[in-house]
Amino acid sequence: MHNVCKRSKSAIFRPEGDPSMVPGAHDPLQQDFAETLPTEMSVRIFSELDVRSLCQASLTCKNWNDIIEGSDHLWRSHCFTVLAICQREVNGDRLDGCSWKVTLVRNYRKGCVKRRWLKGRYSNIRSADDIPPNSMCPLDVETWGEILEAELER
Repeated sequence: MHNVCKRSKSAIFRPEGDPSMVPGAHDPLQQDFAETLPTEMSVRIFSELDVRSLCQASLTCKNWNDIIEGSDHLWRSHCFTVLAICQREVNGDRLDGCSWKVTLVRNYRKGCVKRRWLKGRYSNIRSADDIPPNSMCPLDVETWGEILEAELER
């Protein structure tokens, strides 16, 4: 049998009885690692992903979703990055018994918005019309106090 590789235009010759050419045969390089490895190893691999990639991976297939949704540890590490910005909110959610994932989802966007405001990204805004989309979300009085203090120090 003769296959042509599109990338290098080189020919690959395989014997007629090659099992990789049989429909339905499993190529070990194309197996789902989460099905082959122990769950702990899959969780370790998923722990290397950022928040956005972790959310996308959870949409890939039911098995990945079950592993990602079932591991509070994956969300906990990302929640600590939000904790530095939204400590009151994160601590409040945890005291209310929210899981790490729920805490992260509830506070991630708020943390991003607050971080941009504190860094002075919106210091040159003259009116409400100048505020870029996705730069606002409900923030508590203490947070606005922090932002105003940072603006006054600039």
